[in-house]
Amino acid sequence: MPADMNDYFKKGNNQDRRNNNSPEPPDFIKNIEKNSNLIYFLLAVVGFLFFTKPFVIINEGERGVKVTTGKYELTPLEPGLHFVIPVIQQIIIVDTKVRVINYRSLDKMLSENSFDDGIMTKPAITVLDKRGLPVTIELTVQYQLNKTNASKTISKWGISWEEKIINPVVRDIVRNVIGGYDAESLPIKRNEIAKLIDTKIREKIDNLQDKPAHLQSIQLREIILPKRVKEQIERVQIAKQEVEKAQQEVEKAKQIAFKQQELARGEAEAKKIHAQGVADAILIKAKAEAEANKLIASSLNNELLKLKQIDVQRGFNEALKENKDAKIFLTPGGSTPNIWIDMKNDSKVKTSTSSE
Repeated sequence: MPADMNDYFKKGNNQDRRNNNSPEPPDFIKNIEKNSNLIYFLLAVVGFLFFTKPFVIINEGERGVKVTTGKYELTPLEPGLHFVIPVIQQIIIVDTKVRVINYRSLDKMLSENSFDDGIMTKPAITVLDKRGLPVTIELTVQYQLNKTNASKTISKWGISWEEKIINPVVRDIVRNVIGGYDAESLPIKRNEIAKLIDTKIREKIDNLQDKPAHLQSIQLREIILPKRVKEQIERVQIAKQEVEKAQQEVEKAKQIAFKQQELARGEAEAKKIHAQGVADAILIKAKAEAEANKLIASSLNNELLKLKQIDVQRGFNEALKENKDAKIFLTPGGSTPNIWIDMKNDSKVKTSTSSE
């Protein structure tokens, strides 16, 4: 608006106020009116800054990649406040926290509701085994962008770097590893396969130029086999269980037979020990009697025999004193009995040995 027109309206307002006897405005209102152009300029600057946003705030777990006229700066920006020149510069914020890719079958993908930006769900990996049978692999991969080389990674691979690095490598390694096994052996060698997948994926990622990412963990979740393969494995498992059951029964029968055999052997051994004890007792007794007879025999001599004979003769003499009609038959040496007969009583016959 021209200055003369402003003066005209101001004079007109002043004239109206005087005519209406209205009070004059405060001084700060007058100052605003005087500096209106400056205020308009400041408002325009604020609006320009608001829409162009010449600053960026980077949070923890993030890094900033500054791009100046299309060129990427190699040093990533740390968390904090950073200023840029609007239109000429921009800052790309990338996530450096641990991220997760879940490879799931379709039904599980539909049932999962993930609201975390750091978790992606992708279709399970379908591969062919050694014989060409389809096998589905479910696994989880945890990884993290290399903070030091974040600018190089974004400048080379772009914002969707993980779709170009992690996902293709994982699918390629899983196909190569599973392709070396038969479907039937996959459940049995699960730990071996999981370790092999982990090792090969790490080697492939670590060998990439500038090492764009760090792998945290690779977990093999599930191996989904074809229906007929699962049925065949179940039949084999049932057959193995039956064989194991039969082996257990045979082993149990062997244990029972061994137990009975040991009991019989123990009883026989006990009888043998008892019989041996009886035999030993008889032998000991026989040896004792023989030894006693030997001692008795060795103690007999001519003088002792003569003395015994004298004693026997004395006994006969005593008997003759009582019965003079008795008949006596003597044997020399006393080896046979000495017999005397009482003539008064023919039925009475007495026998005496030299030991009497």
